[in-house]
Amino acid sequence: MLPAIVIEKLPRLIRAIRHLAQTASPDEAAGLADELAGITAMVAEKFTNDRTAEGIQRALLLSVGGMSLGLEYLLEDETDDEVGDKAAASLLISEGAELVFQQGFRLVRELAALPEDSLVGEYDTDPVYAQRRLKELFVDLCTADPGESWTGYERYQAQLKQRKSVQAIVRAAQWLRRHHYEGAVQDPDLNAEGVIALAIVFGIEGAGRIVARTNHREFETLVKTVRKRKPDFQAGWAKLLENVPAPHHAVIAERIALYRNSDILRDIAGAAPMKQLFVELENFAGSELDAEYP
Repeated sequence: MLPAIVIEKLPRLIRAIRHLAQTASPDEAAGLADELAGITAMVAEKFTNDRTAEGIQRALLLSVGGMSLGLEYLLEDETDDEVGDKAAASLLISEGAELVFQQGFRLVRELAALPEDSLVGEYDTDPVYAQRRLKELFVDLCTADPGESWTGYERYQAQLKQRKSVQAIVRAAQWLRRHHYEGAVQDPDLNAEGVIALAIVFGIEGAGRIVARTNHREFETLVKTVRKRKPDFQAGWAKLLENVPAPHHAVIAERIALYRNSDILRDIAGAAPMKQLFVELENFAGSELDAEYP
């Protein structure tokens, strides 16, 4: 078996520096070096123990990654690496290293502000935890050894896509909560998937009402109604979507497609005992179900 071909892709900052002799005068290169040293000192102060050699070394790795992240973003339309590296060198001279670093850090800050998963709690908005998450994410994405391949920008793009998807789920659930038929649900803890699941389960009755929180008694009433009237589930979901703003349709429609053949919907229409259905509902809706039977 032939060995896999490994393509070295050093951090963009390092690749750009290699082209400085072609794009910058000695004075410009010296000025850029001073800027890079200043940025490293700032990173050491804010993100590492700047009193130790290890702290300075870590700051250097973070500075290289932060600068490279900014350069990748600013030059993401450039598909040719060689041309892009030369453009990066020119950008550093014309716009300055600080602008590039601030762009990279802004990407990390905005990414850290997006939800990581669909379970949202009070700590997610706590400033102390938010700062800790930002630092951890910055270290994770921007630690870049100048002599080794770096994939920070690709990992940033993957996380951005994933977190935007989670954000869409959370926003859909928040809208459902605000429009709960009995009044807005104010609980600071949010199980976004559970909220959407409940709305879909109660959507089968065809009334078009938004149910974002329930209890066992209300669920039992739903089951009895469905078994007596045998409504068209698909028509009920269509009516539910009519009452939901278009920006949230895709998320809810995706969950409808996922849940339409689920055990709980089959058992609601069938003859499964209520005790079994309660267990299934608890697994389905999680903390969005008031657990105690009234």
